[in-house]
Amino acid sequence: MSQIVEIKVPDIGDFSEVEVIEVLVSVGDTIEAEQSLITVESDKASMEIPASQGGVVKSIKVKVGDKVAEGSVVLEVESAGAAAPAVKAEAAPAAPETAKAEPAAAAKPAEVPAPAKATAPVATTGTPPASLPAMPAAGGKLPHASPSIRKFARELGVDLGRVTGSGAKGRIVVEDVRQFVKQALAGGVASSSAAAQSGGGAGLDLLPWPKVDFTKFGPVENKPLSRIKKISGANLHRNWVMIPHVTNNDEADITELEALRVRLNKENERAGIKVTMLAFLIKAVVAALKKFPEFNASLDGDNLVLKQYYHIGFAADTPNGLVVPVIRDADKKGVLELAQETGDLAKKARDGKLAPAEMQGGCFSISSLGGIGGTSFTPIINAPEVAILGVSRSSHKPVWDGKQFVPRLTLPLSLSYDHRVIDGAAAARFNAYLGSLLADFRRAIL
Repeated sequence: MSQIVEIKVPDIGDFSEVEVIEVLVSVGDTIEAEQSLITVESDKASMEIPASQGGVVKSIKVKVGDKVAEGSVVLEVESAGAAAPAVKAEAAPAAPETAKAEPAAAAKPAEVPAPAKATAPVATTGTPPASLPAMPAAGGKLPHASPSIRKFARELGVDLGRVTGSGAKGRIVVEDVRQFVKQALAGGVASSSAAAQSGGGAGLDLLPWPKVDFTKFGPVENKPLSRIKKISGANLHRNWVMIPHVTNNDEADITELEALRVRLNKENERAGIKVTMLAFLIKAVVAALKKFPEFNASLDGDNLVLKQYYHIGFAADTPNGLVVPVIRDADKKGVLELAQETGDLAKKARDGKLAPAEMQGGCFSISSLGGIGGTSFTPIINAPEVAILGVSRSSHKPVWDGKQFVPRLTLPLSLSYDHRVIDGAAAARFNAYLGSLLADFRRAIL
């Protein structure tokens, strides 16, 4: 006998209340157990709420913009069976706090899935370069925008009360904030910053973004960006604009290290542990961070926050975009343990099952393109971190040993750093020291 069953919001962790940003089903739809019903978003992550059981949707009790909490009724379904216990919601990958995201923009020879070039990203703790004069929203109402958009606007110093929303029902979207900032830079919006008052760094007088009808030139296909790319893209854009990036390129001789990696994989084949170059990189990076503590820091206004812990993020490529899982307390783990944990987190990332907590707290990020190729690149720093290591594909090169040329396996290292915190000499020393650890890994475990 059929009955009407309420589907409620299950345990959503530490969030007391979250906003509905997407409704994924309609009245009359037939749904299955664990099918995603709505997407909710906090100021740090988005997650999909699954159905605790299947049935035919009879009514939907929430709409976009509503606030829900654990126990809130999402919808009613007509089901032939008894209600099943609620299923715990899995967090969908999103920008790190980033995703830091405490972020990460990182980018992807690790044999973990080859991450793209930058990381996701987190909230910047530094003061925005220029804030715009505050004005109340029309009618004294709170601007219609999601928590992530509010956070993005705060980081850029934008008063949402002055932004016109182009989304449904006047909702403010990321592009609205970007356009507002572009107008401000071009002098189209009055600024109260000292620079504007003094005339320093006046409007850039940028040309408007070209509007092109691409269909005039041939067939096209419009493909919406994934949610991860939308969120991480905003963070990457902010990080690139607000952080003065400089990249130091170097090489490491990993001939002996690669031989050790191959030997360890043979010895641990039965245990099912696959040792990747990423595991060695994490261990070596931790040793370098201990020697150069300013790389294990974050800029907070005029203060440098030096961290006493070593949480290392690594960029992971997924079907929906780039995410940056974080290995916590990497200094307390051995190479085999790091290899196992990076493999597990990479799989969770590909399956879309990373929890927000697994993408937060990073101190330094590694982005490896070694599985794809390239000789060097410029990874984007994950704010509020101050540096990120990019790794390209290793290759054999003839190296002069004083008597003759011998073949050596070399690994390209691309270290991007925040020039406000780190100078060029320090970056060169860090990269050189890291290279020496990889060349003789015994030094990394001393």
